[in-house]
Amino acid sequence: MNKLYYGDNLQVLRAHVADQSVDLIYLDPPFNSKRDYNLLFKTPKGMESEASITAFEDTWHWGGQAQDEFREIEQHANTDVAEMMRALRGFLGENDMMAYLVMMCNRLLELHRVLKPTGSLYLHCDPTASHYLKIVLDGVFGKENYRNEIVWRRTTAKSQTYLRFPNNHDVLLFYGKTDKATFTRQFLPHSAERIKQHYSNVDADTGRLYSLDNLTAEGTRNGSSGDPWHGIDIRSKGNHWKYTIENLEALDAEGKIYWPSKPGSMPRFKRYLNEQEGVQIDTVWTDIPPINSQAHEALGYPTQKPLALLERIVQASSNAGDVVLDPFCGCGTAVHAAQKLGRRWIGIDITHLAVSLIEKRLKQAFPYLVGKSVRPELVEGPGSIYGSTSSPRTEQQTSEGFEVIGVPQDCEAARDLALRDKHQFQLWACTLVGAQPYKGGKKGSDKGIDGLIFPEVAKGRAEKIVVSVKGGEFIGVSMVRDLKGVVEREKAAIGLFVTLTKPTRDMVKEAAAGSHYESPHHGAFAKIQILTIEGLLDGTERALFPDLAYGGQTFKKAKAETKSTLQDGLFD
Repeated sequence: MNKLYYGDNLQVLRAHVADQSVDLIYLDPPFNSKRDYNLLFKTPKGMESEASITAFEDTWHWGGQAQDEFREIEQHANTDVAEMMRALRGFLGENDMMAYLVMMCNRLLELHRVLKPTGSLYLHCDPTASHYLKIVLDGVFGKENYRNEIVWRRTTAKSQTYLRFPNNHDVLLFYGKTDKATFTRQFLPHSAERIKQHYSNVDADTGRLYSLDNLTAEGTRNGSSGDPWHGIDIRSKGNHWKYTIENLEALDAEGKIYWPSKPGSMPRFKRYLNEQEGVQIDTVWTDIPPINSQAHEALGYPTQKPLALLERIVQASSNAGDVVLDPFCGCGTAVHAAQKLGRRWIGIDITHLAVSLIEKRLKQAFPYLVGKSVRPELVEGPGSIYGSTSSPRTEQQTSEGFEVIGVPQDCEAARDLALRDKHQFQLWACTLVGAQPYKGGKKGSDKGIDGLIFPEVAKGRAEKIVVSVKGGEFIGVSMVRDLKGVVEREKAAIGLFVTLTKPTRDMVKEAAAGSHYESPHHGAFAKIQILTIEGLLDGTERALFPDLAYGGQTFKKAKAETKSTLQDGLFD
């Protein structure tokens, strides 16, 4: 069941996700972030200028796609949503915010379709659009299915503002599909201060700490909770017992009633600390710090959310074995949390770059998912000459645990991607040799470079490898000469020529005629290496170069998780 899709989430949801098949949805759609996304990349010290990572930007603008999707909403069976969106368009006009709301509305309608009656949805956003999104969610889910607006304090406000209070929180809008939505209360341990203040009593027999609580409440009641007990008549005072007389007797037999020594004093309930669940978590979350550059789980993604945040959501609104869906995967924190907690999951992202890096994160965090067909960087010892970090793509079918869908598995699919989207083809091809895209894959002048690798060739010493990707049918020897020039200009150790079309004899001869890179510890390597997409896909070809860091100078590595007992038997 665990699946990672490449593609527009609207199309993936319609084509691949069945009605009422998902238990929990978490989505963190990008909007107004005013920055680009730095996905899992790393650059050795001294080479930072080589990889100014700007992978992709927010792209919510009013245009043909927004107009088409607005017409779809107008024709939807949920006529209340259509009326609501017409009203919003009349109020906001045709601008970036309206385009964002239209695209979100269309996707929320599909997400509502795939949720089970017991399912829930959490939409993560900032205050820029949260008030509009709540209106849209009320229309899609029904205002009666609104559960909470959760405030997560994501940072300590540092900026000095003079016309308003500084912003330092995100909003999570929580909706159930119906009133049967799964929910498990979450608790925090009592603080030392609270224990000292409220649990200062010590049981003489057991040494357990306890607090004293009232056994009565205001108002009269029929039944035994209003009857006198041990000669104490509370009904005359307009009160009643919190428990029936039968339950009071049972509690007294268990030693949970405190009887003051002073005659006539009211008995109290002994609330033992070790029997309490803790302090119930409410709608203001201040105990989960944001990701910073020094955090162990930091992967270099500016909007990366803490794993603890997603774990809380998954634990509150799903059970082991349930299906968790994230239609805007980002750097994959939601599916990571789902995997860790024994849930099944579906992830969707619109770029090959993100999908590939999420795949890398999952396999690093959960090595047991990889099965028999493993990636070289996960198994080879220090000093190995392992070359590129790819392995046969059949691994995606044979790996235990999850499947990647929408990524080319053969030359025909690769050729189709190259014809449809040259840029996405280049980003995907870079992943086959373990390269990060040049300048983060941002479109524009690439100076003859599509990807970069930074192998550690000796302790504390990194080199640079440049990658040139060609997806066209017509390639020639001049392209190899061009790569030689790029290698020389960039002072790179090696140049990789990755091609969809089989190279000519002259190209192979020209590459072989070049000089070699002399490794400090592993001998000589061809300075220009030609690799075909077919060979990289079937595992018969690989780039060759030494790397003591096993790709650790090119990509930030996700921390490995220990195998949870919840996972045992789940994917048998």
